[in-house]
Amino acid sequence: MKIPFIKQSTIDYWHEARKTGLGLFGFIHGYIYGRWPYRYIGLVHNKYPVWKYVAAPFVFLIDRHSPFRPGSDSQPGDPKQKRPSFADTYHGKPLPLEEAEKLVRLDVAVDTTMPEQVIPYTRARDIILEAGDKITVLDCPCRATAPDPCQPLDVCLIIGSPMADFILEHHPEHARRIDADEAVRILRQCNARGNVSHAFFKDVMLGRFYAICNCCSCCCGAMKAQRNGVEMLCSSGYLAEVDPDKCVGCGECARYCQFKAIGFRERKAFIREDRCLGCGVCTNKCSKTALTLREAPEKGTPLRIDKLREEAECN
Repeated sequence: MKIPFIKQSTIDYWHEARKTGLGLFGFIHGYIYGRWPYRYIGLVHNKYPVWKYVAAPFVFLIDRHSPFRPGSDSQPGDPKQKRPSFADTYHGKPLPLEEAEKLVRLDVAVDTTMPEQVIPYTRARDIILEAGDKITVLDCPCRATAPDPCQPLDVCLIIGSPMADFILEHHPEHARRIDADEAVRILRQCNARGNVSHAFFKDVMLGRFYAICNCCSCCCGAMKAQRNGVEMLCSSGYLAEVDPDKCVGCGECARYCQFKAIGFRERKAFIREDRCLGCGVCTNKCSKTALTLREAPEKGTPLRIDKLREEAECN
């Protein structure tokens, strides 16, 4: 029976939350995040000063539950932590363009949990998608609330039920349903602009992958948090590598690097490995093919979509 005044996607989210063991506080947190994302994320940009005061008690509770600043008992990814850090509950993993395209084109059902070598956090590691699952594109909350936002705004891809339905039903003025082909076009256009694709996971989004964010360091709340010591982003598992024989020192790669990971020495590019997250944007900007991605086991393991697909077909 349909409950009056409550949208079907909210009911679906509640049922999924109960199945996954998400508590009432988690459900309320997730509802607020999905229902008012522009105010939730707008806190980073101080877009809504009044909302900052209204949300203060809720932010205080979140910080008590999962501290924004990691402490001795709340280090990100530490299995012995007494409390999860905020980054454990809400994090992104950069994806090279090719992997992002494969993720939105998945045509088999996937239900798996990523090991810590891939998603090095204690929470939110699941990838649960049905074959041909729904995709909703949303006006990016980070950009929409930035003082001077980059364009275009419609670059956030919400993937899978029930969140794709929830966002579409609650934000019809900012969201629309798209197919995989349009999602790929958005990914390629964002990559051409130098934007980074991140697969995002959040504990109150049922502990699973729910979105591909395509954003820039000037607008992205997660990148800003990363710069300020909140470790919300983990490495793709790759590092950029320079072939000095091909590099002509034009600087085009550095101009597009969102993580300031490329420097120059004697007119040759070099990679600051401590900053590089292996997104691959620079490799697509080098006209001399002097930049490539290499696997970097010390940084983690890539999220390989082909492997997920093979495992799903075997199961």
